[in-house]
Amino acid sequence: LVDNYGWDPNDARRIWCFGPNTTGANLLTDTTFGIQYLNEIKDSCVAAFQWATKEGALCDENMRGVHFKVRDVTLHSDAIHRGGGQIIPTMRRVLLASQMTAQPTLAEPIYLVEIVTTVGTLSGVHMVISRRKGHVIAEEPRTGTPLYNIKAYLPVRSSFGFAEELRAETSGQAFPQCSFDHWEAIRGDISDPNDKLAQLIASVRKRKGLSEVLPPLDTYLDKL
Repeated sequence: LVDNYGWDPNDARRIWCFGPNTTGANLLTDTTFGIQYLNEIKDSCVAAFQWATKEGALCDENMRGVHFKVRDVTLHSDAIHRGGGQIIPTMRRVLLASQMTAQPTLAEPIYLVEIVTTVGTLSGVHMVISRRKGHVIAEEPRTGTPLYNIKAYLPVRSSFGFAEELRAETSGQAFPQCSFDHWEAIRGDISDPNDKLAQLIASVRKRKGLSEVLPPLDTYLDKL
C-alpha cells in the first residue's frame, strides 16, 4: 500500500479490517492518537463496519472501494456505556452518514466481450456494441484467415439478448464470449431526481421494498 498507492506508513500499519465478510474491497483504519479505552470498542467498531459495508446507504447493497478512517472518538468513562449495544448502532450510523457525504455512486459490473467475426460484418458488430452502450478496446485480424478478433467492454445490464442481436445483425457470422472483467462507477448526481443514476437507485430501492427517496442526513443523528 505504501509503495504502490502512496499510503502513509502509519495508516498502513493500523488497518483494523476489510469488509464486508472480512474480505471485501473496503477498509477501516484507525488514524487516532492517544484515545483512551479505544481498544475496548475495536471489536464493536469492526462489527458495525461489517454491517454497514454489507448494507450500504444507497440501496442496501455491498459497498465497494470505500476507505473509512476513524479520526476521533469520545468515550464515556463508565465501561457500561462502552458496550456493543451502544457502539455498534452508533458506529454504523456514522459510517452510513460518511458515505452519503462523500458523493457516492453505484458500481456496475462490466463484461469483457471477445468476438470472432468476418471482415464483412465488422460494421454490424460495432453497431450492436454501440447500441448496447459498450465500446471496442481492440480489433485485430487473424493472420492467414478472413476473421477478426474484437474485444469490447459491455455493461452486464446491457448484455441480456446481446448474443441473439449480434447473430441477427451479422447473419450468424459473429461468435461472442462474455466474461466478467471489472467494476465501473456510474456517473451521475444522486440528488437530482431527473438524473439516470438517481432513477436507477430509486428503482432498485423500490424493488427491495425500501423508500424510493434516499434518507436525509438527519436520519443518522442520535435521536436521544
